[in-house]
Amino acid sequence: MSEHGEPGYIVVEGPIGVGKTSLARRLAETFDSRLLLEGAEDNPFLERFYENPRDAAFATQMHFLLQRAEQLRGLRQADLFETTRIADFLFEKDRLFAQLTLTADEFALYQRVYDYLAPELQPPDLVIYLQAPVNVLLERIRRRGIAHEQRIDTDYLQRLTDAYVEFFHHYERAPLLIVNAAEIDLVGNEADYGQLLERIRSIRSGRHFFNPAPIA
Repeated sequence: MSEHGEPGYIVVEGPIGVGKTSLARRLAETFDSRLLLEGAEDNPFLERFYENPRDAAFATQMHFLLQRAEQLRGLRQADLFETTRIADFLFEKDRLFAQLTLTADEFALYQRVYDYLAPELQPPDLVIYLQAPVNVLLERIRRRGIAHEQRIDTDYLQRLTDAYVEFFHHYERAPLLIVNAAEIDLVGNEADYGQLLERIRSIRSGRHFFNPAPIA
């Protein structure tokens, strides 16, 4: 926790297209905080993965794993006077993608590297998990128009969404706020965002749900 009683390290998570990066950016502005983004555009293997998942999956996952570990190690060395830090990725979720895309032998090697890196990393003070149905995610992916993401199919996105649900059903490492983000606008609607911000500032422990009706 920060010296003002607010979460000192907040992670926003959820499947592709749910709006986690947009929300993380807005929270960083609100808290005037350091922002850590997973930087998918910096992964040189990602476009190849969407073109040919089987051939590029291992390189894609290893790049993300090492990149995220390096970013979070930097978080531990951050200025002690920083009050809040916001990230749009949770290190543990990297395994979700690896389990979906890697062969058994590849995953075994990936897991060895993951186990070596994970114990050194700081857990969040709060995780915000954004949920939305697959049809909503596909529409948001279509609207934002990133070329290689247009190759994402319904089956892959459904399996990924199911993996997130299963992961967070068992997640206990940090306080968790599960948000139904299907119909609310947490970036463009001040009232929706204000409700969420009030909940964030009230959470100290445990598992919580945020399922408001959209406010016009």
